[in-house]
Amino acid sequence: MTEVFTVINPATARAVAEVPEAGLAEADAAIEAAAAAFPAWKAMPPGERAALLRRFAAVVDAHVDELAELEVRNAGHTWGNARWEAGNVRDCLNYYAGAPERLFGRQIPVAGGLDVTFYEPLGVVGIIVPWNFPMPIAGWGFAPALAAGNTVVLKPAELTPLTAIRLGELAIDAGLPEHVLTVIPGKGSVVGERFVTHPLVRKVCFTGSTEVGKRIMRGCADQVKRVTLELGGKSANIVFADADIAAAAASAPYAVFDNAGQDCCARSRILVERSAYDEFVSRLEPAVAGVKVLDPSDESSEMGPLISAQQKASVTAYLDEVEVAFAGSTPGGDGFWVPPSVVTVEDPAARIWREEVFGPVVAVMPFDDEAHAIELANDTEYGLSGSIFTNDLGRGMRVARGVEAGNLSVNSHSSVRYWTPFGGYKQSGLGRELGPDAPQSFSELKNVFFAH
Repeated sequence: MTEVFTVINPATARAVAEVPEAGLAEADAAIEAAAAAFPAWKAMPPGERAALLRRFAAVVDAHVDELAELEVRNAGHTWGNARWEAGNVRDCLNYYAGAPERLFGRQIPVAGGLDVTFYEPLGVVGIIVPWNFPMPIAGWGFAPALAAGNTVVLKPAELTPLTAIRLGELAIDAGLPEHVLTVIPGKGSVVGERFVTHPLVRKVCFTGSTEVGKRIMRGCADQVKRVTLELGGKSANIVFADADIAAAAASAPYAVFDNAGQDCCARSRILVERSAYDEFVSRLEPAVAGVKVLDPSDESSEMGPLISAQQKASVTAYLDEVEVAFAGSTPGGDGFWVPPSVVTVEDPAARIWREEVFGPVVAVMPFDDEAHAIELANDTEYGLSGSIFTNDLGRGMRVARGVEAGNLSVNSHSSVRYWTPFGGYKQSGLGRELGPDAPQSFSELKNVFFAH
C-alpha cells in the first residue's frame, strides 16, 4: 500500500496537502521509463529540444503566481522570495534553451587525419532536491540536464514536494515528451537511495547536508557514477574598518536571515575589524529589529518561519547554549518561529561559530588585521560563499583570492546568478552548477580521429 505524507504549512503548523510517496517498485519503474525515453530525446534535433525548453519556460512564466502561492504555503517562504524562485526556474529554462544548439565540440590539429570532439548526453540523471529552496534548485538541475539531452528523474524533499509536482505537470503541458522529466515524491532512504544504486541512473545531483552528501558519494563510487554535490556552508561576512559601516550593518541581516537562515550561503559568521567592531554592532541591532518577521501570507513579510518543528528544536538548542546579544521579533502562534538572533563570540572553537545552524542566527567576532580575517574565515570545513566589505580595491582583491570559498562578493551579498557558476570548496560540495558550462557537466566528451 502506498504511503502518504502530510504536508504542513510551517507558518501555522496545519496540514495543507497529502502526497503519496513512491516505493522502490515505483522508483524503478520511473527510472526505467526515463531510460526508455532517453534515445528519442537524445536524437531530437537541437533546435526542437531548444524550442520545447523555451515553451516550458513560457508555461512556467504563466504560472509564476500559482507556483509562488504553493511555496508560501508549503515552505513558509515570503511572497517576494517565492515569486523570485518561480521566476528563476523560468529564467534557467530560457537560459539553457540556448545550449542544445551551442554544445560545440572542437577540431584538434593532429598528424595523419582529422580529430574532432563531441558532447553526448549521459542518459538518466537523478536529481535530489532539498526543502530550503525547492523550486530554484530543481531548475538548476533539470534545465541544463535536459538541454544536454538527458532525461531526468527528480525527487523533491518530503517536506516540500508541491512545487516540484506542479512543475512536472507543467512540463507535460508544455509538450515535453512523457518520462523526459519525472517527479517522484518519496523518502530519501528509498527513492534517493535508488538513484544512487540503480545502474540506469548515470549521474546524481544532490543538494543537502554534508553528512548525507558523503553517503551519496560513497554509494556512487560503486558504479563510478558521476555526482554533483552542493552541501553545507558556514560563510563569513568580513567587514573592514575602511568600509561604509552603516551600509554593511544595514545589509548584514538580509545576508543571513533570508529564508529564516535556511540557506547554505547564509553569511552566518560576521567578522568585523576590531577598530570598527563597536560601531558595527551598535548599528546592527536596529537593523535586526527592523526585519519584518511576519506570516508569509503578508506580502510585506521579509522573513518567515523555519520549515518544521524538528528544525526549530535544532536551532533553539544552539541558542540555549549561548547568551543572545539581541534579537528581533516573531508573530507568534503555532508556526515554527524563531526570531532573528545575534550572538557575540570571542572563541573560534565555539559550537555556534563552527557548525551550520541553518536558522536565523548570526555570530559576530572581531579580527585584528587582513591576515587574521582570512585565517578566521578559512578556519572551517566549509567553503561555499562569503562577502567582503572594504573601500580598498586592492584589499578586496587580496582577500577574495585568500578566502577559500567558491562564491564571493565584494561590497554586496550576491551569491547566485543562473548565468555564473555556483559551488563550493572543501566539504561544501563537489562540482559546479549553473553558468555557461553546466550542460557540459551532464555530458560525456567523446574524441574521434578520422585517418586520411
